[in-house]
Amino acid sequence: ATEFGGLSLPPLLLYAACILWTIGYDTIYALQDVEDDALIGVKSTARLFGRRTRMLVTLFYLAAFPLWMLSGWLAGGRTTFLLASLPAGAILTWQAWTLDGQAPGNALKRFKANHWVGLTLTLAMLAEGWG
Repeated sequence: ATEFGGLSLPPLLLYAACILWTIGYDTIYALQDVEDDALIGVKSTARLFGRRTRMLVTLFYLAAFPLWMLSGWLAGGRTTFLLASLPAGAILTWQAWTLDGQAPGNALKRFKANHWVGLTLTLAMLAEGWG
């Protein structure tokens, strides 16, 4: 922003995608404590979303991933970036498809998988730059 006097569209889209992703994975994390949160009055997204949690996490991820791809494309990323990003999309799909807030350990396992999403997207950006 300092160099160009402002932010162009790609970093803004990247930022928006990361916010959506964070809401999704933070909601998954909050599923582990939803009962305790209710007892002490914490207002988590897992409590807010209730029975719709899986659907809404899916929607957040469905919004985040295309924004990441568009951001990368507009920043000059092409085939290498798009192909290298597919595993991140697969991990997000797996999380959303198999999320079960009632099953012990399910939410934690899906939450922890998000470090692979971030790593994969970072490597996709680096791979495009090296290509």
